Amino acid sequence: MKKPLVAVIGRPNVGKSTFFNKICGGKRKSIVKNEPGVTRDRIYGDAEWCGHAFYLVDTGGLDVKNKDDFQLNITEQAELAVELADVVIFLVDGREGLVSADHDVANFLRKYNVPVVLAVNKLDNNEVDKSYEFYELGLGEPFVISAEQNLGFGDLLDAVISHFKDKVDPELDKERLNIAIVGKPNAGKSSLVNRLLGYKRVMVSSVAGTTRDAIDTPFTYNNKEYMLIDTAGIRRKRSIEKDSVELYSVMRSFDAIRRCDVAILVVDAVDGLTEQDVKLAGFIHDEGKPSIILMNKWDIVEKDGYTMLEFENKLKNDLKFMDYYVSLYASALTGKRIEKLMDLVNTVYEKSSYRISTGNLNEIIQNAVLTNEPPTKNGMRLKIKYVTQGGTNPPTFIIFVNNKDLMHFSYLRYLENCIRRAVDFKGTPIKIFVKDGKEKE
Repeated sequence: MKKPLVAVIGRPNVGKSTFFNKICGGKRKSIVKNEPGVTRDRIYGDAEWCGHAFYLVDTGGLDVKNKDDFQLNITEQAELAVELADVVIFLVDGREGLVSADHDVANFLRKYNVPVVLAVNKLDNNEVDKSYEFYELGLGEPFVISAEQNLGFGDLLDAVISHFKDKVDPELDKERLNIAIVGKPNAGKSSLVNRLLGYKRVMVSSVAGTTRDAIDTPFTYNNKEYMLIDTAGIRRKRSIEKDSVELYSVMRSFDAIRRCDVAILVVDAVDGLTEQDVKLAGFIHDEGKPSIILMNKWDIVEKDGYTMLEFENKLKNDLKFMDYYVSLYASALTGKRIEKLMDLVNTVYEKSSYRISTGNLNEIIQNAVLTNEPPTKNGMRLKIKYVTQGGTNPPTFIIFVNNKDLMHFSYLRYLENCIRRAVDFKGTPIKIFVKDGKEKE
C-alpha cells in the first residue's frame, strides 16, 4: 500500500525545514540556516503519527511573484509536490504576522484539489490570539505550533492524518534500496535523477551548487521500491568556505553515502576522471558500499575506436584500490545506456549481500594456502586455522590464525584475490579481519 505524502508549503523563512526535521525524528535531514532560499528542491523524509506512516516533503520558500529562474524552479518543484500530495501543511510565521506573501501562497494552493492544514509557527508561548488574523486566509482553523520548541504538533498531526484514506502501518512498510548519486558539481547528478524518475524531480542548472541538500525521492522500478538520494556536488575541501551552506551540503552528501545501500559515482566524461573523483571513490570504498562508476556525458565525448579502452585503462590505474569497480558509459541527458543502470544497481547489491558457506570458504582458503605458502617472520610461519563469513553488505570475512602479527598485508591481499576469483564480488568491496584463534572443533 502506498504511503500518503504530506507537503510542507510556505513562503521563505517561516520555519519549514525546522518543522520538517522535528517531525522526521529530530535528524537534520533538511539544511536549516537563517537565509532565504536554502531549501531549493523537495526533500523527502519518513514520518509516523499514531500508527500512520507517511512521507513528509519539505519544499523551497515560495515567492510567487518573483520570476527569476531560481524562484521559477522552486515554484515548479512546489507545484509538483502539491500535485503529488495527499495533504498540504501550509506553514506561516505567527511572530511576523499575516503578510501579503501568505495570501499569495494561499491563492497558489487554492488551484489544487488537495486538503490544506494551516499551521501558525514560531508561537513559543501558545499565543493563540496571534493566530486569529490567519482566519483571513480562508483555509479553516489555524493550528498554533512552535517547531523550535516541539509545541502543538499533536493537534496538527491529528488533523493531517484525518485526511488519509487508508492506514499504512510503519512496520509493514516495504524495505527500500537506498541509492546515493554522488559526484563533483555539474557532473550531471540531478539530470540522472530526473532521467531515472521520468520527470523533473530536481533542479538542473549549469550553475554549480544548484543542489544544496541530499534529496530523497522514493520510486518504483520493476515492482521494487527504491529511494534515490541526489546529493550536492562535492568540491575539494580547500574550496569550501567554513560555516557556509555548501559545507553543510557536503557533510550531508557524505552522510548520504554512509546511509545508502548502493552508490553511483557520476563522473563528467568530458573532464575525465579527476583527483576529486578518485577521492570520492575512496570514501565510498572505505565506507564499504557497492558502487557503479557512471561515466556521464558520453554522448559529447570525442571518440575513436580506442576511446573507451583509454578511459578503462585510466580507471584501472587510478582506482587500483577498488579494482572490483563496475563502470557504465552513458548519457543522462539523452538517456543512452541509462536503462542498464538499475540492473547494475541490483546486481552489485546482490553481490554485496551474498554469503558463502563456511565449507566452501575454507576450501577456497585451503587451496590458496596450497598454491602460495603463508609468510614467515622471525622463524615462525603463519598458520591459517579456519575462516568464516561474519556478515554482508559488505561481505565480511574473519580469518583465525596462530598469530595475527605474522599476517603480511600482501598475503591478505592475495587471499582477497583468491576469494574474488572463486566468487564474483564485482562492484562491491569485501572486508577481511584477522584474529588469533584456537583450532575449530
